[in-house]
Amino acid sequence: MTRKSLLRALGLLFAFTLLAAACGDDDSSDEATDAGEGLGGAIVISGSSTVEPISVAVAENYRGLQPDVNVSVTGPGTGDGFKAFCAGETDISDASRQIKDEEAENCASNGINYVELKVGVDGIAVMTSAENTAVECLSFPDLYALVGPESTGFGNWSDANAIASELGSDGALPDAELVILAPGTESGTYDSFIEIALEDIAGERGQDATTRPDYSSAADDNVIIETIASNPTSFGWVGFAFAAEASGVNLLPISEAPGGDCVIPTPETIASNEYPIARDLFIYVNSDKAAENPALVDFVDHYMGFGLDEAASNVGYVALTDDAKGATRGAWDGR
Repeated sequence: MTRKSLLRALGLLFAFTLLAAACGDDDSSDEATDAGEGLGGAIVISGSSTVEPISVAVAENYRGLQPDVNVSVTGPGTGDGFKAFCAGETDISDASRQIKDEEAENCASNGINYVELKVGVDGIAVMTSAENTAVECLSFPDLYALVGPESTGFGNWSDANAIASELGSDGALPDAELVILAPGTESGTYDSFIEIALEDIAGERGQDATTRPDYSSAADDNVIIETIASNPTSFGWVGFAFAAEASGVNLLPISEAPGGDCVIPTPETIASNEYPIARDLFIYVNSDKAAENPALVDFVDHYMGFGLDEAASNVGYVALTDDAKGATRGAWDGR
């Protein structure tokens, strides 16, 4: 069973009993907050497949503490998660990007109030097969030339050289078949990749901030990794936490500008912001449901403790700095 499959299996239905925590308490340890009456009910979490492992880890840790609250965790993608969240169908929405204006407007029109909580940091790893030694570093212009909106129909890496050269790159992409597999439009990883690496260049060239439509996509990061590993001249991207432990793939160093420093993704380079394709990870909590459901409050209290201090790093993401943790906990307390 793959790592992601195992995490999903663990996250499907966790049972918890949550004890009431003092409102606004910053001490969200992994111990029960009170030895008295337990709680029941249900908590529904859905959204980003990238954030899913963190929420699963928090739920797994909480299972022994509070066994009478049913918690479900699923990861169909950030966009799909916000659709359900803004329809009032979920309590917490996992997100690998911030909520978009149109999604926020949808929530508002449905009377959904929420609090945004940053829970970790992740880099987006750009990959090729371990067999591909012809590509050593890619710049943002290279990425745009390979998978941006103007590259539709390109079947060879070298097809992108003309656009890359126009953008200041050296135009030295190899003469090799271009096989692309990456997340689809339902994924926050897809949105973040566009926002960080492609959007500015697209705007400068009068293009929509999107990708070429003619590449293969998959919702399962492990499928993407396995396909890239099996195609010698492949190209794609997934969240760093999934790629870091993968075999058969080469994580490519990335530079923001042509001729800039080529930085490979590591926990250290992501945490220091040296690696140029990194993004914050979030959970969104329905604040009205929290006001009605003490179990939801206690679960998020635990997320603010174990989730920030241990869960994110335990599943391969970069933990927030102490200042960022304080800001997240302050946002939750001030909801």
